[in-house]
Amino acid sequence: MRIASILLIVWLIAGAFAAGQRGYYSGPVENCNQAATIAVTILAGPLNYLGMNPKIACQTPQPSK
Repeated sequence: MRIASILLIVWLIAGAFAAGQRGYYSGPVENCNQAATIAVTILAGPLNYLGMNPKIACQTPQPSK
């Protein structure tokens, strides 16, 4: 269990580092697309360095008229 926890932490750190290298932390998160892309990049972890470049397109619900 301890090894799995350490591997998970290292995996997420690698993803956070990859997101930082891509400049995702350089400004405020302005919409759902940016937040989702940052989250997926962090979850992808070291796969980012094998060529994976996850991007998410989402739409927030609009208020009814």
